[in-house]
Amino acid sequence: MATIANKNVASLFFLANVLAMLAPRLCGAAVPALFILGDSTADVGTNSFLANSHARANFPANGIDFPNSRATGRFSNGFNSADYIAKLMGFRRSPQPFLYLVTIKSGLQKRKFRGVNFASGGAGILDITGQDLIVVPLSEQIKQFATVRSNLTVVMGPKGTASFLSKSVFSISIGSNDIFGHFATNSTVPKKQFISVLMTAYESYIKSLYSLGARKFGIISVPPVGCCPSQRIFNSTGGCLEIQNDFSRSFHSELSILMSKISSDLPALKYSIGNTYEMTMNVIENHLLFGLKDVETACCGSGTQTCTPAASFCSNRNEYLFWDLYHPTQGASFLAAQVLYIGDKRFVSPINFYELAEY
Repeated sequence: MATIANKNVASLFFLANVLAMLAPRLCGAAVPALFILGDSTADVGTNSFLANSHARANFPANGIDFPNSRATGRFSNGFNSADYIAKLMGFRRSPQPFLYLVTIKSGLQKRKFRGVNFASGGAGILDITGQDLIVVPLSEQIKQFATVRSNLTVVMGPKGTASFLSKSVFSISIGSNDIFGHFATNSTVPKKQFISVLMTAYESYIKSLYSLGARKFGIISVPPVGCCPSQRIFNSTGGCLEIQNDFSRSFHSELSILMSKISSDLPALKYSIGNTYEMTMNVIENHLLFGLKDVETACCGSGTQTCTPAASFCSNRNEYLFWDLYHPTQGASFLAAQVLYIGDKRFVSPINFYELAEY
């Protein structure tokens, strides 16, 4: 086991050091647009346009390391993984939120259209997840994409739109909030049954996107949610809550089986799944190799408190894995995006995001 762990660490460390040399060749893959769906790990400001949402990050110190130190609504001290994946695919950063684009005249009918971000902090696979926070669930995000598709058809025509979407990448990062909700409500639904419910819904959403023209899916699985600072406080030792991590492992396993099945049913579909559980655990267990000194507490909120406008925050942010009680720092997001983009099959399979983009 130690040998396997060392190989995983070596692989991650290697990726983190060589991407800079490979970037000129890898960036700018043949992707006309990027469509991002999911939760707060990919939200770039969606919830800022929801007047009554209780899951917002459009206040300092969020964005302290973003250009001009702007609090953009990202749950981060700067860019998030969605931004870095977009950068690696040749874009400036993540596309703008759907709820912003609809406020701009012809915002969804630009001829140089490069994509949309639908992700909403607090959202889940299930509609009930995050309902009390007032967010945009995945089902609604897909309806928003249907609106985008209709607008593209006006500009490009049916055939042009179909070709455009088939070459674009659809990135989905969601599921953690469903697991958090399961435990927060003290649900008695057994793990196997609960994960099955999530997979049934996930399958319907993938097929809905496919019917709307999506063909390339970059899936980001669930990280070890039990290791978030918000959950460690419930462990008297300060360690991870393994019962929650067990749900994360099962989620990834079942999602891998599901996507393999769907791709068999829909041969034109191509996909990549990032095993963020394995990626994150390797970083946590070998954090010093990645220049991280704190992988247990939050930078914003003095370690164990909520990140609010009045909260204090650390100055050595690059040495932290977690920005707040739930979300990674900009540096951790950068590392994750690198592995998703050019990682090997231990961390991202059956192909990585670069291979997906180039397919």
